[in-house]
Amino acid sequence: MTDDAVQIIARGPRAVAEAAATAIDSDVLLEGATYSILEEDEDHDVWRIDAFPTSQEEIDGLVARLADYPELRVVVEKLADADWLAMSLSGLPPVRAGRFFIFGAHDKGRAPTNTVNLRIEAGAAFGTGHHGTTVGCLIAYDALLKARRFKRVLDVGAGTGVLAIAAARTGTPIAVGTDIDKPSVRIAGENAKLNKAGARFVYASGLGHRAVRVQAPYDLVFANILAPPLVALAQDIKGALVPGGIAILSGLLRTQERRVLAAYRSRGFRLMRRIHRDAWAALVLVKA
Repeated sequence: MTDDAVQIIARGPRAVAEAAATAIDSDVLLEGATYSILEEDEDHDVWRIDAFPTSQEEIDGLVARLADYPELRVVVEKLADADWLAMSLSGLPPVRAGRFFIFGAHDKGRAPTNTVNLRIEAGAAFGTGHHGTTVGCLIAYDALLKARRFKRVLDVGAGTGVLAIAAARTGTPIAVGTDIDKPSVRIAGENAKLNKAGARFVYASGLGHRAVRVQAPYDLVFANILAPPLVALAQDIKGALVPGGIAILSGLLRTQERRVLAAYRSRGFRLMRRIHRDAWAALVLVKA
């Protein structure tokens, strides 16, 4: 961690902001960088990137990538000496995505009675349910549940565990989640207990962990990660699915759809649906 926590903010036209976000995703030195991209001012075509670097190397790398786009106005701000993550989460409203209602401890009393209510505490993990990628996955999953149920679900890059927990809470008897970040695995397990969900989470890179292999093949695989690993895992995800199985892919920008789709179509997948939230995309694919 840096001695002083900082936030990097970049503002500019949508096309430029999306190009900068793609450059961040493509930089191997910034694979673990946390950032978001959203529309700030529709009338004036102002989009905003918020990045939260955790080391001086990430600060330098993010500033360098953003400097390649002179149309972006970039500022680096020092964050107050406080639990800024908890403070920011406490200000987030609950999220409704189809039948799912995602909330934190601060909104415990606001959960409706006619929804699948998931209490998700983020801690240091990604995935409160507010990000466009997570919402897109939940909307896609909600639509699929109207026609069928899934006996075995795998969540690759589970973060807080929200997707695997959503599956377990809607009747999936075997829900497995993986993450390459050990604190995220712990937090996901804690969230599963909070929600009385029978989802199991393991520390793993890729799909080779024994806990993943022993439950395969899966009826549905979530992969809410980034475009480069989505492409790299295309063959493994295909191998983990039953014929006719579903893959819900996200963590990619709209500008990255073509690249990801090409990787999966070449392996026999067919596009069922795409969902756009801000600059982000979620793809629903079926294995032939």
